[in-house]
Amino acid sequence: MNDPTLERHFKGHRDTITSVDFNCNMKQIATGSMDSCLMIWNMKPQMRSYRFAGHKDAVTSVQFSPSGHLVASASRDKTVRLWVPSVKGESSVFRAHTGTVRSVCFSADGQNLVTSSDDKTVKVWTVHRQKFLFSLHQHINWVRCAKFSPDGRLIVSASDDKTIKIWDKTSGECVHSFYEHGGHVNYADFHPSGTCIAAASTDNTVKVWDIRTNKLLQHYQVHSGVVNSLSFHPAGSFLLTASNDSTLKVLDLVEGRLLYTLHGHQGPATCVAFSRTGEYFASGGADEQLMVWKTNFDTADYGEVLRLRHTAPCVDRGGVGSTAFPEDSGSSLLHSQMSSASELGNGRGSCDEVRSRSGSCAQVLSSRPSKSQTSRSPGTRPSSAQPEPQGAGMVPAVLASTLEHIVAQLDVLTQTVAILEQRLTLTEDKLKECIDNQHQISSQLQTRS
Repeated sequence: MNDPTLERHFKGHRDTITSVDFNCNMKQIATGSMDSCLMIWNMKPQMRSYRFAGHKDAVTSVQFSPSGHLVASASRDKTVRLWVPSVKGESSVFRAHTGTVRSVCFSADGQNLVTSSDDKTVKVWTVHRQKFLFSLHQHINWVRCAKFSPDGRLIVSASDDKTIKIWDKTSGECVHSFYEHGGHVNYADFHPSGTCIAAASTDNTVKVWDIRTNKLLQHYQVHSGVVNSLSFHPAGSFLLTASNDSTLKVLDLVEGRLLYTLHGHQGPATCVAFSRTGEYFASGGADEQLMVWKTNFDTADYGEVLRLRHTAPCVDRGGVGSTAFPEDSGSSLLHSQMSSASELGNGRGSCDEVRSRSGSCAQVLSSRPSKSQTSRSPGTRPSSAQPEPQGAGMVPAVLASTLEHIVAQLDVLTQTVAILEQRLTLTEDKLKECIDNQHQISSQLQTRS
């Protein structure tokens, strides 16, 4: 296990960065800012970034579509825009709410959008033609965040009314409300398995619930300031958080403990996101900086973990996170020993505290084995992981060679386009300079005459 490393940092926004997301192709990152702009950053050093202006007020949320061909942005100007993340930066706009739009999120199939707003509602739209479908009304204060579940059947919403609500997308009914937070809930999202949710709050805590039993699983008290954002690792084993205390925290959901504290931002860390593969994560802050980190801390085969994810329920050992979920018999890839808890004062949750709810302190939230079950010796697979069938995932050598050649050609093309863009920019600057000079000469001639 290696520590995360800061790979790159970008600066271009003129105010606090509010939201960040990776394109699935790992070549672009989108950010929104209080400066009213959306920016598309390219991971390759030779590629320029793009600033898209269109919103009339702060951009509060951005997200790439699952295909990566669109970026949705929400704004304090009460609108949502759908952008094509290319040089032109074309967009379509629609008025989504009667108050600030706090978040926007695509469904996994890319067909729908869910938005949340200061008008206390959550709304669902079609991406094609941005047709309004329905509203969800039950929150009694601003709704900070709304997200689709991985299968698109549920929606989670987080609000300043101190509640998190789970909605059935088909019926529009509120399935359950969670009231355990002592402050406003800034952010909530689904675990990649779809069985759990995590929420970040102004009470400085992060909490994780099982939405099948509606039980609190883990309670993290690791930040000394408001928690603004969180992101699950795609394999489901880790949770990344950002806080006003200027730090990012990496939580190990298997061990139920704080794994890393990352410093870098000067001022509040406002947003975080893992890349689609989990190999990288990005963070934005009030210091107007976007930081891109290499994950490093999980050397497991991501593809294997992601393949097994849907067959493994979540697990916890009662470290930092208080756990209260009985395992589903026969369905778990992971089994943990019962453990006693340490003190709540330093952020560690007690199993005794929550055992009365479920009668056990079983583990949830991962598809990789705990350290007690497998060693980290190189070249070995986790003991609970099912081996790949022979031939599965294999690519014929000829096809692999052809694909590599195509990728190489595309890289050359990309570099060529980058050079042409630079030359075009220089030409535009020279042309502007010529026009300004011509205006000055014309003005002088008019003055003399």
